[in-house]
Amino acid sequence: MSPQSQSLPMRRSSSDSTVANRLGGADADITIIEKQGDSDTPDQKHFSSSSSQNGQDGSLSKDDAPSTEQDQQQQQQQQQQQQQQQQQPPAEPEASRTKLETFLIMFALCLTLFLAALDMTIITTAIPTISNHFHSSAGYVWIGSAYQLGSAAFVPAWGKLSDIFGRKPALLGAVVIFWIGSLICALSSSMGMLIAARAIQGVGGGGAMALPNICVSDLFSMRKRGLYFGVLGVVWAVAGAIGPILGGVFASKVSWRWCFYINLPTSGLAMAILVFVLKLHNPRTPMRQGLAAIDWAGNVLVIGGTLLLLLGLEFGGVTFPWKSATVICLIVFGVVTLALFGLWENLVARYPVMPARLFSTVTNAAAYTACILHAMVFMSGSYWLPLYYQAVLGATSLLSGVYLLPWVLGLSCTSAVIGVIIKKTGLYKPPVVFGFTVMTLGVGLFISLGPKANWAKMIIFQIIAGIGVGPNFQSPLLAIQNSVEPRDIGSATSTYQFIRQIGTAASVVIGGVIFDNVMQSQQGKLAQELGPELADHFSGTNAASSVFLVRTLQGHALQIVREAYWKALQRMYIVFTCIGFLGLLIVLLIKPKNLSSDHKEHKTGLQSLKAEKRKSKDAEKAVAGDKS
Repeated sequence: MSPQSQSLPMRRSSSDSTVANRLGGADADITIIEKQGDSDTPDQKHFSSSSSQNGQDGSLSKDDAPSTEQDQQQQQQQQQQQQQQQQQPPAEPEASRTKLETFLIMFALCLTLFLAALDMTIITTAIPTISNHFHSSAGYVWIGSAYQLGSAAFVPAWGKLSDIFGRKPALLGAVVIFWIGSLICALSSSMGMLIAARAIQGVGGGGAMALPNICVSDLFSMRKRGLYFGVLGVVWAVAGAIGPILGGVFASKVSWRWCFYINLPTSGLAMAILVFVLKLHNPRTPMRQGLAAIDWAGNVLVIGGTLLLLLGLEFGGVTFPWKSATVICLIVFGVVTLALFGLWENLVARYPVMPARLFSTVTNAAAYTACILHAMVFMSGSYWLPLYYQAVLGATSLLSGVYLLPWVLGLSCTSAVIGVIIKKTGLYKPPVVFGFTVMTLGVGLFISLGPKANWAKMIIFQIIAGIGVGPNFQSPLLAIQNSVEPRDIGSATSTYQFIRQIGTAASVVIGGVIFDNVMQSQQGKLAQELGPELADHFSGTNAASSVFLVRTLQGHALQIVREAYWKALQRMYIVFTCIGFLGLLIVLLIKPKNLSSDHKEHKTGLQSLKAEKRKSKDAEKAVAGDKS
């Protein structure tokens, strides 16, 4: 098929509408179809004079004929909307994209993801400075939590919005919200203003983390996605590693506000590149119809349930005891709300945010479970290793970030290499199994780090664990995408990101509970050596926030406290090793399947959703007919 035939828009004369109206009184159903050869571009249209809103097969029957002036006006409006969609430029095929265009697109997508991921960690070393600036200790936890709550809760919504309105408009919208939130954060004049701005920033950040993966899925074939998903995995790792270092430098050398100012020119650059270079199918869905198609009840349930659950996990053992009514109610109501969300999506929702069919196969269920377990083990290194360096080895918060570089180096290099291997071989299961095997081994080696510094162990063990963590940032996602229908790519990918963030939060909670309980069990021994008053600072609920006191101790007291911290961390890594092994057993259930090198551009928009829904219903009826 020639390029010219792909770009020729359809035209419909005004006489066609008259003919259609006159034919409407015929006894037989008459369908008028205009078709551009066998084109598979977004310009291919099957015109129907029946309303696209009634969800029928597009035939013009006697009962459907416009009989009133209002019906004729509605029909004319629909024809105008179709003509607007037909006149848009076609999406750019993968083969016709130049290397420079591919580079610019991936650079912008990586920059977008980098900034969103960076804001999860850049603030960690700047929080003490910010709390001191606003003279508010109450906001210590909320500066970081507000961003994570906002991003996790809204990730599923961004996936479905991209299905309805198109990938590019959704991505640009997410970047704009992130930019606005960053600006308000940088200009905040109170702790309350900063926390609210962080929540706004998180809403945009959730889209900025999920949508680059969805865009890559639309831009490249299954096999090539492995390569570019590997690049995005490297971005995740680098952002998580340099965030604390960068935040510490800004807070100590310039101003904590630069943790947010840095987002303004960089996200603006990413947005400018995306506007001019990113070419994906744009359905130009009318705003009113698009808003009507959104699963509002489903979004409210998943956002509300996620917020309740994560708030309960955030409060537990920090703001309120785990046994308090507040924590128990938040967690219970959060779980119940998410269960109601699942029922709504499965039984009621017309265009579900998270379709139940995503979890209907063994491969998908195993891959999603692997995602959450991988996130837990990954956080055991990124979140808890710095505590080991600070409390046990006496490093500063800035140095603890530097000590993580072997971990980051291992997972970054492996993520990139695995992407190349998947592109060459078209196989995703071997990298997944390899990753979980080596990850379990590496985290298991952390159990033998000990209370005294051993640089050979620290470097080698981190590299091994990092090599195991690297392959599974995105490889399970390929298994999922390879087994779902094209219409579910957006929902499947955003669900993957949502589950990963739930796993991240759960990892911090699980590790915290183990750490607190083991520290509390050593209170008797610590009280004998240090005295009850000083030992209380190292009790279960206070130990994690009393790291600075460890540096003030000397001699035997210092040794006793460091051994207590190490014992708690050692027990924690035993549990995370078991979690890694459980993940290894689960990924064996993933069914191997070669990834295709063919690229078929997916069409987004409300009309595509309706067409896919009709096709799915027809298939279900056919299956039911065969059984009967």
